[in-house]
Amino acid sequence: MAKFDIVVIGASAGGVGSLQRVVEHIPAEFPAAILIALHLPDGARSMLPEILQRAGNLPASQAINGEPVEPGRIYVAPAGFHLTVNAGRLVVSRGAREHGNRPAIDPLFRSAAIAYGPRAIGVVLSGMLDDGTVGLREIKREGGIAIVQDPRDTEWPSMPQSALNHVSVDYSVPAAQIGTLLQQIAMTPRSATVMANGDDKVVHEELRELTMHRDERVHPGEPSPYSCPECGGVLWELKDGELLRFRCRIGHAYTSETLTTEQALTVEHALWSALRALEEQAAVRRRMADRARRQGLKSADRYQKRADELEEQAQHVRNLVLAGVGSADDIVEEPAPERP
Repeated sequence: MAKFDIVVIGASAGGVGSLQRVVEHIPAEFPAAILIALHLPDGARSMLPEILQRAGNLPASQAINGEPVEPGRIYVAPAGFHLTVNAGRLVVSRGAREHGNRPAIDPLFRSAAIAYGPRAIGVVLSGMLDDGTVGLREIKREGGIAIVQDPRDTEWPSMPQSALNHVSVDYSVPAAQIGTLLQQIAMTPRSATVMANGDDKVVHEELRELTMHRDERVHPGEPSPYSCPECGGVLWELKDGELLRFRCRIGHAYTSETLTTEQALTVEHALWSALRALEEQAAVRRRMADRARRQGLKSADRYQKRADELEEQAQHVRNLVLAGVGSADDIVEEPAPERP
């Protein structure tokens, strides 16, 4: 009889409330470990373990590198660190950001697919863009179960909707029903046919590549004309069905959606840097003009004219920034489609 040993959950915007509703309905005798990746900024102190422990029946704690994975416990990825699993132990690392996030959801899901195969359950909750889609698909490819929060159950439906669009999801239900559903699935025997997908050599090779256990001479795709927004390295393009993915040599990873978002941030940062440099140059020229004027030098007019030109250029750049040139404003949360 097949059983489930691990549940991996990914969440982003709106995810804390969804996670509370999930754990509230998971019983104290739950037979699997639960690992959670919630998008958090570096340096933040996450109160999520305390929140989930108060909301539910299971002990929850921040994941510690090398800690053994035990059933009936919740482990939360620390802010600024990826959480993965290997050989029955937690791996907490400062690996390369994926989709601009660390912790990211995809590394956790991929590692669960490798380590547990058909004994893994993946859950994608509320959030923006599409982190979790690739990882959830790998869990399905390895014979595991894919669950997605009903997009109509959240104000941030992009992540669950992306998973529904690209993964053969087993269940899509409101967050409040996921805890009970997990208990039902964990207690249900599975047939050998469901287990059959777990030894696909090609899938394992790609999973290892994407989990950064790899030979740098081998890449799973073709070099693209794009550079990595994080480090400037060449991005390798991976075509995976309808999904278009990118990864640089050191491990930064994006889908086409998150790459667009990160490129927009790069453009915005460049514009702000240009604005600062122009305003500083104008300020220096003004001081030079004032000094030359006090000394009765003819160069004062030249310095003042150049300061005026720089201020005009700075205003043009400021207008571009304020107008949102290069921004990701076109990537908006769309309402989830109505189901019949």
